[in-house]
Amino acid sequence: MSPTLFSGLSAFPLTPLTDEMLDEASYSALVASLASAGVDSIGALGSTGSYAYLSRPERARIAELAVDSAQAVPVIIGVGALRTRDVLANVEDAQNAGASGVLLAPLAYQPLSDDEVYRLYAEVAASLSVPLVVYDNPVTTHFAFSDELHGRIAQLPAVASIKIPGVSADLATATARVDRLRALIPERVTIGISGDGSGVTGMLAGCDAWYSVLAGVFPHEFVEIAHAAHRGDAELARARADRFAPLWALFASHGSYRVTAAVAEDLGIVGPGILPRPVRGLDPDGRAAVAAALDAAGLRR
Repeated sequence: MSPTLFSGLSAFPLTPLTDEMLDEASYSALVASLASAGVDSIGALGSTGSYAYLSRPERARIAELAVDSAQAVPVIIGVGALRTRDVLANVEDAQNAGASGVLLAPLAYQPLSDDEVYRLYAEVAASLSVPLVVYDNPVTTHFAFSDELHGRIAQLPAVASIKIPGVSADLATATARVDRLRALIPERVTIGISGDGSGVTGMLAGCDAWYSVLAGVFPHEFVEIAHAAHRGDAELARARADRFAPLWALFASHGSYRVTAAVAEDLGIVGPGILPRPVRGLDPDGRAAVAAALDAAGLRR
């Protein structure tokens, strides 16, 4: 289990659909472009990758395509599902595809207790031959991890990283938050920030990794930002990141899932209508706002 696998920039691509079917050519090209840009890892089947809406065969095929298209770049595969049985099936498929690690959030229809979530991770960890990333995403899962629960789960030998939600914009507050968590977990377990708007602050606060959605669309730009933040060059990192502020403002009002899809469609990276029904893309006003944000940031190609 190498800690370097779970440090640096991890880019999370969309999973483009056409007429509700996986667009294999577009997906493979998208993953290959991330690998060529020099990201440190690729996170397939994350939340932006629509994993919760896909069948087991679809997810198994996406895992294969991601690993095949990533060249030598490590691929982390999302394996979350409502039932532990299905999580374990997804783990099997991800490992068979050659994943370097797996990513697991505690999905639920009924609210889960801390003990139920711990038991989920313990059972999954026992079946793994690759490292596990704990995915803390309360906005989507409606489950809030305590730092104490993170500390308990992190003792499982398979756990290699924790993907935490966004942190405070105040660097001192963010650093204190990261330090509190780090005091409860083994040294071998890295901490990764998600929530792109706080990615730079998270890395300056001591996070080892940045698990980024927009890096799945703008990998070259985010490699530069992440590398600057990782070496502590706050001025350069913030200067490069500030151009994305108009998009992050749209994340706050529309959610990163729909906005990222609209960005990729506007730039011609994927075709139109890539999201799985019943999810619908942004309405015309939302798409116009995305186009204006891209223009303001100088990101339209």
